[in-house]
Amino acid sequence: MYFKYGPKETDYLKNRCPRLARVIERVGPVRREADGDLFSAVVHHMVGQQISTRAQATVWRRMRERLGQVNAQRVCALQAQELQRLGISQRKAEYILDFARKVQDGEVDLAAVAEMDDAQAIAHLSALRGIGVWTAEMLLLFCLQRPDVLSYDDLAIQRGLRMLYRHRKITRALFEKYRRRFSPYGSVASLYLWAVAGGAVPELTDPAVRQSRQDKPVK
Repeated sequence: MYFKYGPKETDYLKNRCPRLARVIERVGPVRREADGDLFSAVVHHMVGQQISTRAQATVWRRMRERLGQVNAQRVCALQAQELQRLGISQRKAEYILDFARKVQDGEVDLAAVAEMDDAQAIAHLSALRGIGVWTAEMLLLFCLQRPDVLSYDDLAIQRGLRMLYRHRKITRALFEKYRRRFSPYGSVASLYLWAVAGGAVPELTDPAVRQSRQDKPVK
């Protein structure tokens, strides 16, 4: 499954911003995988914290092979040591088990989270051990498929904004200006800003990097 969007969203963004319009035309459709199961998505993000994408994929494959389906009941049946043998750190294992037990006991109602507005859902998810605001925002985007997620805490989003709009720094006030410009389709804007940050438009460089090199003292 991929994040769903189409001409309605891209046409809106192109009308709002000529620079982003050129990027959308240049890059074409961006396909980013989504996980429709919120429990699985939360655990997947917990597994992936502070490790490489490749390492995350390896550990996640082991976990799915061990459990079959990653759900609260099956995770609760494991001991922390069993999770650690899959390549998960002790602290992450504690977070995952704590989350699974709260879901199984009804302390955390994921169905209710899915019905909350963005701010409420982010607050609810980021209150969990091991989940911060950025992770909660990514869960809204790539699991709940919310249409208007643009994360200030995402360094690649900030890099994409610098590259596209030629800023040396993205302040909070500047970020909010762009958030308003892209709303209500900030999630699709995020996809293209990530593409820009990843080098999809080679001629767009990062002014912050250039400035840093200029400031470097001559030896």
